[in-house]
Amino acid sequence: MAARTDQTTDPALLQSLLQARRGTAFFARKLNELPDAELDSNSLLPGWTRRHVVAHAGYNARAIARLIEWAATGIETPMYTSPEARTHEIEFGATLSPIALRHLFDHSAVHLNVEWRDLPADAWHHKIKTAQGRVVPAEETVWMRTREVWMHAVDLDNGATFSDIPTPVLERLLTDITGAWHTRGTDTGLLVKVDGPELTFGDTTATNPTIITGPLPAVVQWAAGRGTHGVTATGPGAAESTEEQNQVPAPPKWI
Repeated sequence: MAARTDQTTDPALLQSLLQARRGTAFFARKLNELPDAELDSNSLLPGWTRRHVVAHAGYNARAIARLIEWAATGIETPMYTSPEARTHEIEFGATLSPIALRHLFDHSAVHLNVEWRDLPADAWHHKIKTAQGRVVPAEETVWMRTREVWMHAVDLDNGATFSDIPTPVLERLLTDITGAWHTRGTDTGLLVKVDGPELTFGDTTATNPTIITGPLPAVVQWAAGRGTHGVTATGPGAAESTEEQNQVPAPPKWI
């Protein structure tokens, strides 16, 4: 019997699916490297242990799978019944035994992958609604999952860094983050310049902006609120005193 493959033949969508699947495999590898006892340690996210990160990644896959079911059937199946239900789910998941927590991630990832694989080609354009209330085509779920698995693999604090994330994912992450700042009007006077691939984001009309520069992985790490190593700041928002030299201001929140 021939192996079952994705029903879509769209080259761009297939490439996006590959990036999401590679991110899932990367997260799984970093999780599998952790002994059970170390799941109780803190993650890079304030207030969350590694257990919380794994639970979130698992339940996120289930939530996105519900959106794919919505696209396939036309029956509305929201990601979560409420923000409170999402929070409760993560807190509950963090209490699972190590083996149950690992199974949650593995099984939910397989489930989502099967839902993606079996979604008819035309259904990828059907509209669904995200937890934030955005109405988007089902193909957007691939990016939603991609950014979760790649970034949270770093949040496990088990040796993964933003340099491990593929350049196309980093570029889109930075576009998303700075786009959210612009929508909220929190990027006023802030200009972000990336070394290497010459990219510029933020308030390009400012006469005397605070300029953040650095390699792409470091800039995305800063923009995502995960640290300032590798980036520099100049201009009115940068630290000026001798004691604070080389300190970089915190980025505006994006989620």
